[in-house]
Amino acid sequence: MVVDEFLKQNLEVAAGVKQQLEADARRVGGLRLLPGRFMVIQQAMGVPKGRTAAQAWLSAYIEEMKASGQVAQALQRHRIEGAAVAPLS
Repeated sequence: MVVDEFLKQNLEVAAGVKQQLEADARRVGGLRLLPGRFMVIQQAMGVPKGRTAAQAWLSAYIEEMKASGQVAQALQRHRIEGAAVAPLS
């Protein structure tokens, strides 16, 4: 884990996935998280170039899953805190 290595080496700063750092800070104690964000992880899906029908299907499927609440429900079901569903296109 990032925090364990951070502490082991007596480092002053570490960066990582916010949710994991928050969990580690609760577990270890005595740590402080800076406000804001260091980076944003933008997830993506792709298909081989030229597969326009596959691209159209995949795009429609992703939008349907977001609009139906399936993505938000999956985040909630897996207790993913701090993540947001991308807006509909």
